[in-house]
Amino acid sequence: MALERTSNSFHWADYVILVLSLLISCSVGIYFALSGGKQKTTAEYLMGDRSMRLVPVSVSLVASFLSAILILGHPAEIYLNGIGFHFHLIGATIAYLTTAFLFVGLFYQLRITSAFEYLEQRFQSKLVRCIGTLLNLVIMIMYAGSAIFAPCTATER
Repeated sequence: MALERTSNSFHWADYVILVLSLLISCSVGIYFALSGGKQKTTAEYLMGDRSMRLVPVSVSLVASFLSAILILGHPAEIYLNGIGFHFHLIGATIAYLTTAFLFVGLFYQLRITSAFEYLEQRFQSKLVRCIGTLLNLVIMIMYAGSAIFAPCTATER
């Protein structure tokens, strides 16, 4: 069976989904901007004064890692190579959620704010913390390059 040639423009449903996702994102930001202002210290601002529960923090961490790589790349991979990639997504989702819940719970109990702080406490070495930070910085720079390049390629035309 031959594939039909499709147009390179959005269908009206695509526009509706795009606008809805942008409106939801903007409305969440506006809501918290207007209802916020309770944060007086950096700990209250960055850590929510440690009053947030495990589930919202974990889901927030997982959601913050989603990017154009996931939104553009995974559907394209499934389209080109079949549904087998879907099993990777199931495993990756389980791994992300498990990791988020385990580490957020551990960090919360130890009252630390990052994996690098944990490395320093675990190995009693600032050098280990610096090496971990440097390696993460290199990885995030490469990831950011890919995450920025993906939408640029998609909107090239």
